Amino acid sequence: MTTQTPAPPRPVRIASALTFVQGLGGIALAVALVIRVIGGATPAGPILGAAGVLVLWFGGVLFATVMLFRGHHGARTPVIVTQLLLLGCAWYAYGPSEQQLLGSLGGIYCVVVLVFLFTNEGRRWAMGDVNEGDKAD
Repeated sequence: MTTQTPAPPRPVRIASALTFVQGLGGIALAVALVIRVIGGATPAGPILGAAGVLVLWFGGVLFATVMLFRGHHGARTPVIVTQLLLLGCAWYAYGPSEQQLLGSLGGIYCVVVLVFLFTNEGRRWAMGDVNEGDKAD
């Protein structure tokens, strides 16, 4: 017995695609850290550890975005948590690291993804409402 979930609305798919790009960026950062270690950066242990954490985290993000794009409701939460964590990273880049441009762009990107996830269409889809046109909000 198979039950088909309704396809996610367009805003959710856009948010999924934007988060997929973030996941690729995280994996690219991990690869850059490994290349730095191969090039002779010291100390290798903490840098390789950070690269491993990035691969685990962003590998999970990539998996969640694919599942969200395919219509799995449970993948929405990891995408939201990722955006909130990256929003904190953007705040740190903007404030304490004094990189206002990078922090602003990163924060705006995360907020845009969150807005796409929390549109009326996305919320209704996540809640499983099939009667989208029955009541006015």
